Amino acid sequence: MSDTGIWGYAADVGHQPGIDLIGYKVEATDGHIGKIDKHSEDVGASYLVVDTGVWIFGKHVLLPAGTIGRIDTAEEKIYVNRTKDEIKDAPEYDDTRHAGEPTYLEQFARYYGMPHM
Repeated sequence: MSDTGIWGYAADVGHQPGIDLIGYKVEATDGHIGKIDKHSEDVGASYLVVDTGVWIFGKHVLLPAGTIGRIDTAEEKIYVNRTKDEIKDAPEYDDTRHAGEPTYLEQFARYYGMPHM
């Protein structure tokens, strides 16, 4: 983890502010998990929402920006530092709760083992 914390893009992952990541493929350490459905570049709350498709029956998972190992803009792929099982077992993303609960992101910070920034 970088000094940006779980909710920030590390300086060496290849993140370029303003690049639309929607549709990028997402690769766990042990294989493909889905594609980006939505992303945030909010300072202190940057994340990706991954549509896992049929892999885990259409579940959407939230990955804090700090879980990203590398962004390949040429191939439109994002590599995350988590296994498929870790992502499969993550809390499911709920857009309505995210919008209405100020502490909603804390469950993801706890799950991914890093303090909420």
